[in-house]
Amino acid sequence: MSIQTTTAAPDPVDAQAAAPRPGSPFSAELHGEKRIRSFHPRKGRMSAAQHDALDRSWDAWGIRIDGKRRIDLDTWFGRTDAEVVLEIGFGMGDATATMAAAEPGRCLLAADVHTPGHGNLLRRIESDGLDNVRLAEGDAVVLLRDQLPPASLAGLRIYFPDPWPKARHHKRRLIQPDFVTLAVSRLRAGATVHCATDWEPYAEQMLEVLSGSPELENLHDGYAPRPDWRPVTKFERQGLAKGHVVHDLLFRRR
Repeated sequence: MSIQTTTAAPDPVDAQAAAPRPGSPFSAELHGEKRIRSFHPRKGRMSAAQHDALDRSWDAWGIRIDGKRRIDLDTWFGRTDAEVVLEIGFGMGDATATMAAAEPGRCLLAADVHTPGHGNLLRRIESDGLDNVRLAEGDAVVLLRDQLPPASLAGLRIYFPDPWPKARHHKRRLIQPDFVTLAVSRLRAGATVHCATDWEPYAEQMLEVLSGSPELENLHDGYAPRPDWRPVTKFERQGLAKGHVVHDLLFRRR
């Protein structure tokens, strides 16, 4: 059954209740902050269906990351002690929707900067009747640092982040020691960190950085086999067609 678009999700306490739909996300919200970022803002072309989904449902299911106020996840998801997993970089959102449908007891907070992806995921939320997905548009580092309380997440998923393959751009990669320290501080004990990439040098960096965190333990000896619950994405299939090897990494918060 599709979600009725006139029914809004509960407002997050101390967060914007009716945030503006995605637009140009990175200007005054970062308060002039000088920081190397791992992404470029991407609007892209939207289909009519994606555009309509944004118009109908953004205020109910999405917030714009502004770094100003903490989000009460239990209130936003309408659940007591919500088991919330943050996914950073969900692309078009089809894998996110598939995982949400397979895990109705788990809440997924999906963050990205790709406007058509937000529209497509909202369309899937409507068509698939999903009530356990919320969207955040903007810089996930600001979301983690300024808007999510410590020990509030049951998991973190980062699938196929930009590998920034040129040596001079490696500093832009998301998986760095400082980022992992921040992310781990927002994880509950027992929470999982699951990363995947089809870029071998980045996989090696991920393994080194995650293994270097004293708060994380590797659940496998090196890389992990792909869990059945992680759908194979269109991006991943394209990488496999080029002969890339996909590596999964699965760690747990001590």
